Amino acid sequence: MTVATIPAPAFAIETYRLDNGLRVVLAPDPGAPVVGVAVVYDVGMRSEPEGRTGFAHLFEHMMFQGSHNVGKAEHMRHVQSAGGTFNGSTHIDYTDYFNLLPSNGLELALFLESDRMRGPAITEENLENQVSVVKEEIRVNVLNRPYGGFPWLKLPPVMFDTFPNAHDGYGSFGDLEAATVADAQAFFDAFYPASNAVLSVAGDFQLDTARELVQRHFGDVESRPAPVLPSFNEPDLDGERRESYADERATLPAVAMAWRTPDPVTEMDEFLPYVVLGELLTDGDASRLVERLVHQDRTATAVAAHATFMAEPFASRGPTALLIQAFLPPATDVDGLLATVDAELARVAEGVDEAELDRVKARVAAQLLRGDDSVMGRSRRLATAEIFHGDARVATRFAALLGEVTAESVAGAAASMTPQRRAILEVVPGGEQ
Repeated sequence: MTVATIPAPAFAIETYRLDNGLRVVLAPDPGAPVVGVAVVYDVGMRSEPEGRTGFAHLFEHMMFQGSHNVGKAEHMRHVQSAGGTFNGSTHIDYTDYFNLLPSNGLELALFLESDRMRGPAITEENLENQVSVVKEEIRVNVLNRPYGGFPWLKLPPVMFDTFPNAHDGYGSFGDLEAATVADAQAFFDAFYPASNAVLSVAGDFQLDTARELVQRHFGDVESRPAPVLPSFNEPDLDGERRESYADERATLPAVAMAWRTPDPVTEMDEFLPYVVLGELLTDGDASRLVERLVHQDRTATAVAAHATFMAEPFASRGPTALLIQAFLPPATDVDGLLATVDAELARVAEGVDEAELDRVKARVAAQLLRGDDSVMGRSRRLATAEIFHGDARVATRFAALLGEVTAESVAGAAASMTPQRRAILEVVPGGEQ
């Protein structure tokens, strides 16, 4: 596949802003009798104030505890009774809430999302209950799970120094237990105004009808200024950092390594080669590191690479990284594996075959385009593009932009990944170090 053959999706997109600052994205598509409604707030784990670790995730839970006209658990009951599904998720730089319903459920979804945008039911009972739920999630997903938090929670503190970039976004039990109703209300007031959100609607609807319904349900939401996000900037590493920790539930050793990349938003052209490089290194059995580490040397049982800590290259901003992680057979020499990774990066830095690069870019583009086939995925991607890039339409160009990445730029990205700029985290199995 050549660059020219990577297509851009051809669905219509309309964007505008309500008087209260809410940004609206409408992407009609009559091809499927469903509608996806997503609301994305420009607040994530990195925005949390000190002493409030885990608050972004906690507040995602609080938003499902009822609101002005919707009782506890009624959001779920209304959506499921209408034949739909719903969920929410917390990320490093944003929080989203999304609903997929039959076409006739558009107004229901808009009503539910606008009602909690006006204000969730922040009560002592709801807060105490959801703190307990979040703590249990931490136990299940991190504390009591093999490799829990590896590497996305465990590696940033090795790589970064500032609180926004280095802290545990899942949250400490101490911070969560200390949360008060006043703290929760202050978090909502600061980060959940309409002016800090994007409403995205995709699927089977008429534009005129959608505009009228959006105005009806969101037009009178209180107008409040958007927060000024703190600076996330900090210097790149000037020397290798390396730490390890024991995991009594792990059965195999593991290692993750990361290098800073250019900013995905302000330096997108320089960032994209790292996205392609990650795929070139580990996507498929014929990829560089899978072939070398897993099949040839057998020094790894599995290896993966991706740009950004949550593998969201187009929904992140500020300091981030290209990560490579591997699980190793028992008693494998970690230093030997690191040396092999360095050698393979050096090979890429010497030059990339155009045919290999075209295959990699085609796979990356296909994955993005498949994501847009889903109405729900499309509505969420358009919303995050509006949040991070200031224009939802950029989402339709991601695949084509990756197709324009050159062999020279991928080689340059590999050349920049030197040991002096690397953070390394090792997992020692069996609780022994």
